[in-house]
Amino acid sequence: MRKLIIIATLILLAVPARAQKYASVNTAYILSNLPEYNQALNKVNKYVDEWRSELEAKQAEVDELRQRYEQESYLLPENLKQRRQDEIRTKESELRNLQQQRFAPGGDLDQKRAELMKPVQDRVYNAIERVAREKNYAFVFDRAGSATVLYVADKYDISNQVLEMLGVKPGTAPETGINPNAGGGKQNAAPKPQDKSRQAPSASSRKEIM
Repeated sequence: MRKLIIIATLILLAVPARAQKYASVNTAYILSNLPEYNQALNKVNKYVDEWRSELEAKQAEVDELRQRYEQESYLLPENLKQRRQDEIRTKESELRNLQQQRFAPGGDLDQKRAELMKPVQDRVYNAIERVAREKNYAFVFDRAGSATVLYVADKYDISNQVLEMLGVKPGTAPETGINPNAGGGKQNAAPKPQDKSRQAPSASSRKEIM
């Protein structure tokens, strides 16, 4: 999610700066209260788990081939050594390509996040904008995990109004315990539903074949 939402309304053109109204939201709190977001996140996490298992199996295959080669290489003639080295390099290349396909920018993970989670996030942004326009807020800041705004009084938080706009009864999220005004107005990073896609595996190290 974006760390700072600035929704500029038409009121900026008509009202002097000193009369502009400001508000804040906690998007982590809002999203955690939306069943469809948690469902989408669970689906994305399921894909992440499957892809990690797939990569781990590929990595185990490469490790086994490399170990066998290291144990047997001194017995092999040069032509068989070369063949075994080529096989290992091919498997390593397949592993790297699969890793890129699943977790690189624009890969399968990004596509699944766009497919399953972005529509819910867009609904939230649209609801924030609707509340801002109805209440004539010039700016709406996101309190979720942002260190940009150091203090916002709780009375200016419109997170529950946004939930009502989305047809959800406001309340502390049952799974995460997120409260929109936690910390007495201090901008502590709000916890979010666990998103395994943020911990996608990094490229595996490659041990050179001697």
